[in-house]
Amino acid sequence: MYVVVIGGGMVGGGLVRRLMDNKHDVVLVEQSKELCNALYAETGVIAIHGSGTSVDALKEAGLDKADVVVATTGSDAVNLAAAVIAKSFDVPEIIVRMRNPGYRNPYRLAGATKIIRVTDLMVNQMMIYIENPQVRRITTIGGGKADVFVVIVPEGASLAGKSIVAITSDSEFPAQCVFVAVYNQEKDEFCIPRGKQVINEQDELFLISPGENIKQVVDLLTRKV
Repeated sequence: MYVVVIGGGMVGGGLVRRLMDNKHDVVLVEQSKELCNALYAETGVIAIHGSGTSVDALKEAGLDKADVVVATTGSDAVNLAAAVIAKSFDVPEIIVRMRNPGYRNPYRLAGATKIIRVTDLMVNQMMIYIENPQVRRITTIGGGKADVFVVIVPEGASLAGKSIVAITSDSEFPAQCVFVAVYNQEKDEFCIPRGKQVINEQDELFLISPGENIKQVVDLLTRKV
């Protein structure tokens, strides 16, 4: 894909590196000449020295052929302006980094298709590490509203031998939490579970849940007899 990244700081720079590693066509727009030069030297990315509020700079970056524009600067005002300009060029996917929640509605009106609040992602991640050290988080989805995570069923777990439908029917199991996969270490089998599938000790359970429900889910899944 052709991706225009606006802002080459910690978030934008990290995104540029990942996109380049995955062989996407990437153009960076960054108002710091030093950051432009540093990221070009490190990754080979095409780096345009200019502001995300500059129509000329974004035109030079190839906004008219971009599949995705990502505004990652630390300024909501700059990211909002970039989203407005991207929308005027009919960019199909416009992703913005939001710092102030008060900008959520303006971002939507400006045409942003995805709004990501980095602070929320960081807080959710730290809460998982603090409250559920046995959980391995895979990724965050829905703009930070839910997490995909893995938990291993311990020996002596009370749910071992129960079916998924029995587990999810438990009054303590949050309605918004969903099983997405089960890996049986003993048989080396990975499957998309159905309701009748039985959970065993040492199974790796892959689930999706809102961050605030993870502790409740993990407590239930790891509870011992």
